[in-house]
Amino acid sequence: MKAAAALALAVTLAPCLLAASDSSMARLEQQLALLAKTTDATVGVAALHVESGRYVSLNGTQRFPQASAVKVPIAVQIMALADAGQLSLDKMITLQPSDLHPGSGRITDLLFHPGVSLSIENIMELAIVISDNSAADLMLREAGGPTAVTERMKMLGLDGIRVDRSIAKLLADWGGIRALPPETEWTRDMWDRLFAAVPEEEHMAARRLQTRDPRDTATPADMTKLLARIYRKDLFTPTYATKLWEVMERCQTGKSRLKGILPEGTDVAHKTGSVGGVVNDIGVITLPGKAGHVAISVFTKGSARPEEVSERTVAEISRTIYDYFALVPAVTQ
Repeated sequence: MKAAAALALAVTLAPCLLAASDSSMARLEQQLALLAKTTDATVGVAALHVESGRYVSLNGTQRFPQASAVKVPIAVQIMALADAGQLSLDKMITLQPSDLHPGSGRITDLLFHPGVSLSIENIMELAIVISDNSAADLMLREAGGPTAVTERMKMLGLDGIRVDRSIAKLLADWGGIRALPPETEWTRDMWDRLFAAVPEEEHMAARRLQTRDPRDTATPADMTKLLARIYRKDLFTPTYATKLWEVMERCQTGKSRLKGILPEGTDVAHKTGSVGGVVNDIGVITLPGKAGHVAISVFTKGSARPEEVSERTVAEISRTIYDYFALVPAVTQ
C-alpha cells in the first residue's frame, strides 16, 4: 500500500514538477533578454546542458559574424581529414612572406627571416590558443578551403555554419579595402598601407555592411550543436577528438568573456572572435561537482561602443547560465 501511495503521489506531482521546470527555463530566457540590453549590440545565445538536453536560446537561429570563432569549424575539418588518413598533422608547412596576414602574433614575430616551418598541429595550436590569423589561413588552406569546411558542416547537419573567405580577405572587407593585389604579393607593410589608406567614414560604412553579410556567419544554435559534439568526442576517433578538445582548453584569449566572472578555476574549452563591433565566445563550460557540462555560444554584432561593454554582457550571460544549470537539477518523469 505504501508503494502504491508513493507511486500515486509521484504521478500527481510529476506534472507540477515539469511545469516548475518549464517556468524556470522561461525565467532564464527572460534573464538573457534583459542581459542582452546591457550592450547596444544584437546578442545571440544558445546553451545546451549536455547531460540533460535542456536548452535555452536568444536569437538562436539568427546569423551572426563568426570572426575568429570560425577557427573551430576549420579545425574540425582538419581533424576529419587527419582521422580519415587524408592529411597528417605532422606535415611541415614552410611559411612564406605572403603568409603573414593582419591580426597575427607569434608567426609574424618569427618571420624576420625566411625559413620558418611549422607542423599543421602547431599551426592549429597557434590559431586556436592565441587566435593567430596567419595560422588560421594556413590551416584553412590545408583544410581544402572555405567550401570544404562549409560542406563538412553540412555533412554534420549544421547548415547554420558557413565559411566563405580567408581571415585576411574577411578583415580586408571589414576594413573597407576595395581591392587586393595577388596573394603572392602580400606583405606586412602592404597590409599596413592598405588599412591606413581607408578613410574612417568608409571603414565604418564597410563595418555596417559586413554586419548584414551572410558570409562567414553562424547561428548560435548550430554552433552549440557542434560544440556539444566536440565535447562528446563523437566526431572522430579518440586520438583526434581528444586533441581538438585539449587545444580548445588551452585557449588564452577572451579572459573577460565566457570565463570573465565564473568561479576561479572553472574549466572552459572555448574560442573567441572579434572584429568591428563583434564580440563572440563559444565553448563548453564544466559545471561544479557532478552538475555536468554546458555547450554555449554567445555572439554579438553591431556594437558602436567599446569592446569591453559587450564583453561584460557575454560574461554576465555566461555566469547566469552557469548558475542555472549548476543549481537547478533536471526534472525527470
